[in-house]
Amino acid sequence: MYYEILDDDKLHEECGVVGLYTSKPDIASQLIYYGLFALQHRGQESAGIAINTGKKIEFHKDMGLVADVLTPEVVNRYKGDIAIGHVRYSTTGESEKQNAQPLVVRYKEGSIGLAHNGNLVNAGSLRNILEDSGVIFQTSTDSEVVANMLARYNKGDIVSSIKNITEIVKGAYAFVFMTEKELIGVRDYFGLRPLCLGKRDDGYLLASESCAISAMGGEFIRDIEPGEIVVINGEGVKSIKSDRYAQKKLCIFEHIYFARPDSNLDGVNVYETRYNSGRILAREAPVKADLVFSVPDSGTPAAIGYAEELKIPFGLGLIKNRYAKRTFIEPNQVLREQGVKTKLSVLKEIVKDKTVVLIDDSIVRGTTTKQIVSMVKEAGAREVHVRIASPPVTHSCFFGINTPDRNKLIGANKTIEEIKEFINADSIHYLSIEGLVKSTSSDNSYCLACLNGDYPMEVPNKNM
Repeated sequence: MYYEILDDDKLHEECGVVGLYTSKPDIASQLIYYGLFALQHRGQESAGIAINTGKKIEFHKDMGLVADVLTPEVVNRYKGDIAIGHVRYSTTGESEKQNAQPLVVRYKEGSIGLAHNGNLVNAGSLRNILEDSGVIFQTSTDSEVVANMLARYNKGDIVSSIKNITEIVKGAYAFVFMTEKELIGVRDYFGLRPLCLGKRDDGYLLASESCAISAMGGEFIRDIEPGEIVVINGEGVKSIKSDRYAQKKLCIFEHIYFARPDSNLDGVNVYETRYNSGRILAREAPVKADLVFSVPDSGTPAAIGYAEELKIPFGLGLIKNRYAKRTFIEPNQVLREQGVKTKLSVLKEIVKDKTVVLIDDSIVRGTTTKQIVSMVKEAGAREVHVRIASPPVTHSCFFGINTPDRNKLIGANKTIEEIKEFINADSIHYLSIEGLVKSTSSDNSYCLACLNGDYPMEVPNKNM
């Protein structure tokens, strides 16, 4: 069993997807590698590629990081004109090789490859129906439900079959499908999970984030619209818009934590949103302090904004060891505490005898924040004021984020004053929901369910 020695106290995206249609088969697998490498932050459990070699769709996937799974030998082995790739984050009980993606299923008319980011809230009932009709499943993922539905009910028109399935499945999804002839991208009706379109001289690209489009040498064209199906083949790009209205609800945690700062999501730059959240947080909860620093790296843009707004020096109070990622040992509290010290160290010379403001993007359980505050105080800080660039996480997510049960969410079970006492901070303040939305500087509507319990659709158990 393994755990990440710091980030177990964060919410986690489950995966990232990329797709490619190219007239240069020799470079397809290399480009997928670059795209997945750029999305490594979205998933570190497994990685994989599926590619149309001209004879059939072949695939390679395994547990591990992109560089460990898609070795030079693997990348050089596969050549083809259509390819998709996937990175996945681990969740309890699902860290198994058979759950790695892409999934490839074969049926009487050929093969279908599928990579999925998100979660289907009615996957269990659909799976029961398929199993009752004789379908045998090889994985425990909801993605295989979709793959089997496509293979089982496809009547010769894969795009129509996909459209029909989107009317049945409920939840959050960004899919990239591939056949021997087409690359297809699909985004859920609310746009909960991101997906964008890019272009190269030799073809077209699909990716969870625009940073992956750039990594694959492409030019960002636009975001796929909620409910839209994009079909890419030898004739170019065809868009099939949905006639079903649903207000766009991109997951707000894409901006808070998940996405890379250099990505743009639905027209909004992630770095600017995080920077703005820091400035707004400074207006909502100013502190007379000697130094502002962040929990690296996702809290850094907000810390810079906070410091600039209040004209307080910004510094590197915490140094991150970027090579301390995972340990394959059974975790306990002692090991978790040592893990934080392994991954983060305090610059004593910077914080000693100072009143400091510690900025982080979010708090989930609070255990890591408590340890960090303790480390900073042990290093000689006079006062430690904690500022969080998002509201308290009070509800579980059902749309593809690994969220603890509500009884493990500190924001759902303690008041702000109780949280302050628990982490032993001199003060704590969270960014307001209004301030968070304002930080995006857009008219977009976001899913804030984990912050306010207002789910965009019916979910299995709102009390979780």
